[in-house]
Amino acid sequence: MERTYKIIELVGISNANYEEAIKNAVTKAAESLYELSWFEVVELRGSIDKNQVTEFQAKLKVAFKLIKSQA
Repeated sequence: MERTYKIIELVGISNANYEEAIKNAVTKAAESLYELSWFEVVELRGSIDKNQVTEFQAKLKVAFKLIKSQA
């Protein structure tokens, strides 16, 4: 069986932690993409305000399966 995947980059953001940032990105992608297959974390970063971590950001590569068109 032949399969082809498209890879996109996303940045998930959370005020809590990196895990939530990753989940937020995947959950949002699933609202408009089908057949999500895997993700890879390529970068972690965050924001600092007044010497406190205020935001966690996770940059992901997310793959989804391309489906045959119904044309």
